[in-house]
Amino acid sequence: MTTRTEPSLDASAQLLDVFKALANPVRLQVLQWLRDPEHHFPMEQAIADPNEVGVCVSHIQAKTGLAQSTVSAYMASLERAGLVRSTRVGKWTHYRRDEERIAQLVDMLGRSL
Repeated sequence: MTTRTEPSLDASAQLLDVFKALANPVRLQVLQWLRDPEHHFPMEQAIADPNEVGVCVSHIQAKTGLAQSTVSAYMASLERAGLVRSTRVGKWTHYRRDEERIAQLVDMLGRSL
């Protein structure tokens, strides 16, 4: 006999945060760009390794064409959802995908639906 377990409220809340973050097309696009930063962002202007440290928020802002404050709010939303990590390099904030956390969320989604 198999017992079906309901997803915990905590897991449901985490997934809801992810869905909210990804519901915005620009945030979704940025997350896709960060999957292959060397292809989507100018590496000659990078002050840090985009795969290790991440992409500077100013490069994300330039690519989206949005105001810096909007991009910062979008990136904060992705970070709260656990999809990206931020690292400060001097006065600049760099973002990279949190691949381990994304894999956990995909697994959690598979078990919840």
